[in-house]
Amino acid sequence: MKTIGIVAHSFEGGNLCFLTACREGGKKLGPHMHPNIIMSAIPMGLSMPGWENDEYTEVAKYLSHGVKQVKDAGADFYVCPDNTAHIVLEKIASDLPIPGLHIADVVCHEILRSGWKKIGLLGTKWTMTGPVYEKAFAKRNLQRVIPNENTRNKINSLIFEELCQGIFNQTTTDVFLNAIEELKKGGAECVILGCTEIPLIVTSKNSTLPTLDSTRLLAKYAVLEAIRAEPLSSDKNWVQVSH
Repeated sequence: MKTIGIVAHSFEGGNLCFLTACREGGKKLGPHMHPNIIMSAIPMGLSMPGWENDEYTEVAKYLSHGVKQVKDAGADFYVCPDNTAHIVLEKIASDLPIPGLHIADVVCHEILRSGWKKIGLLGTKWTMTGPVYEKAFAKRNLQRVIPNENTRNKINSLIFEELCQGIFNQTTTDVFLNAIEELKKGGAECVILGCTEIPLIVTSKNSTLPTLDSTRLLAKYAVLEAIRAEPLSSDKNWVQVSH
């Protein structure tokens, strides 16, 4: 089996990805079994000034170090359970020592399997309005629907002030569920939980739209790649999603 490297950005998202990968491994391989997993968890606080000041070279420094850590420990490929981080990872992918499994490629693979065309997106302000899903959708003729600016700002603040710190309030959950209602009224057929902490409060049970849990999907596809008998299929920068 191939060894998975998890490059955590926030500890909540990294933890959920790790646990999911272990549980998915058990489903495929039997009780107490999963692929080898190596995790790097450089504190996200070191990157926050870079995000806040649009100094992506600062963020890149920590993300690339995380990838190097898992590679040096034996990982064959890495996953980063953080949608926003892929803005920077896309810029530095060619300089990284091992390929990554791109979170947007995984999510879009699921979207195409389900036949959806108009997709709601929740996440940080950088994810909702940024290039990662814009480019991924453009390649696949998918349409993005995001909340209004006031709701985007509120969601962004709650992600960093509460969810990333393990704080889960019902009032916050209500903000996200109301945002999903807004997306539904805008014609969205499903919603991407595009911040890896959102699945901790929003699920298929309380959402009025079908949910795409980017964290758990990334972990699931990482396990499928790890146990796949064929060699790693990549273009050097990114693992090709073929499951």
